[in-house]
Amino acid sequence: MNAPAVPQAVAPDWERVRSDFPLLMRQVHGKPLIYFDNANTSQKPLQVIAATDEFYRRQNANVSRAVHALGTEATDAFEGARSKLAHFLNVRADELVLCSGTTFAINLVAYSWALQRLGAGDVILISRMEHHANIVPWQLVAQRTGATIRVAEITPDGALDLDALRKAMTPEVKLLAITHVSNVLGTVNPMREICREARKRGIVTVVDGSQAAPHRKVDVASIGCDFYAITGHKMCGPTGTGALWARREHLQAMPPFLGGGEMIKEVSFDGTVFNDAPHKFEAGTPNIAGFIGLGAAVDYLESVGLAHVEARETELLAHFTEELQRIEGLRIFGTTPDKAAVVSFLIEGAHAHDLATLLDLEGIAIRSGQHCAHPLLQYYSVAATCRASLAFYNTHDEIERFVAALMKVRRLLG
Repeated sequence: MNAPAVPQAVAPDWERVRSDFPLLMRQVHGKPLIYFDNANTSQKPLQVIAATDEFYRRQNANVSRAVHALGTEATDAFEGARSKLAHFLNVRADELVLCSGTTFAINLVAYSWALQRLGAGDVILISRMEHHANIVPWQLVAQRTGATIRVAEITPDGALDLDALRKAMTPEVKLLAITHVSNVLGTVNPMREICREARKRGIVTVVDGSQAAPHRKVDVASIGCDFYAITGHKMCGPTGTGALWARREHLQAMPPFLGGGEMIKEVSFDGTVFNDAPHKFEAGTPNIAGFIGLGAAVDYLESVGLAHVEARETELLAHFTEELQRIEGLRIFGTTPDKAAVVSFLIEGAHAHDLATLLDLEGIAIRSGQHCAHPLLQYYSVAATCRASLAFYNTHDEIERFVAALMKVRRLLG
């Protein structure tokens, strides 16, 4: 396996970095693309595209199933990606389950951990700002076990109400499921503090890290959670990739979620001996090319440097917020000091979908709607918002052009 990439001591040349992303060079409706939908999915650098292409050209074989040269090469590359991802998160590779993404990862915890341990009278604590992927699985668990859901509320500026959260951590709470970074508000939750409070009370913690891992250094070991889930396609990797980190004692105690090849040691009609973790949770042929691409994405992010990524995006967010505040009637949802480069907004008298549709005609890609966070938008009493989300490969010039286009759209809508 290659040694981990070494980040640059000084900030990189961001124009050169941007040139690594070929899709950003295209036009939409005859205008240069401005891609501000990075919380939805990130763009992929040439290095990731090349890694997946190289696998199919030179190494294509199944993993962990053959002794021939191609099978060995494919297995080494696949497991190498696991090791890279483990280093990226500061965890052990044998505690990292490779899966299709955060949604699968959280469902794995729900079905293999929570269903085995929760019952009537137990409480699952979640926050108001959760993505549906960190709400619906727990509702399904509650329906089947008799447990109940309790919601930790937020403050009007989009921060998690930490005092209310602590008070909600009563003895009945057995599990806390919470996002590291809100996909709608950009709020960065203080995960070390939250997990420390939960652990003191014997509460198991499940953290949705899909919006954190691409944008800042995530040290899972220092966070102190029990489970941490990430999604590859949001961190410059291919779709259909992700991972669940879990404490070793949980992985050993949890039964498999799916059955099939790879997750077994021995099968007979009298019974089956399961493989060791993490492989007992990885039934069937995985997205081999995708994970090799994700390994390349990790190399890429580490070569740029997560500290540089966070600083760049913080700089872009400050500029973007300042420019948006010039627009009369514009309301931003989520204004906490510590936030990622995610800006949800509305303009008085304009529907979010109308704004997004007209911006698309200007070559601008944002998301409009409820962002898989219906309960959060209900808190603000709005049906939908526009969401612009930036990445390190975006530019100050794009921000200026976005704001000019938004002002034009506002005039068109009256």
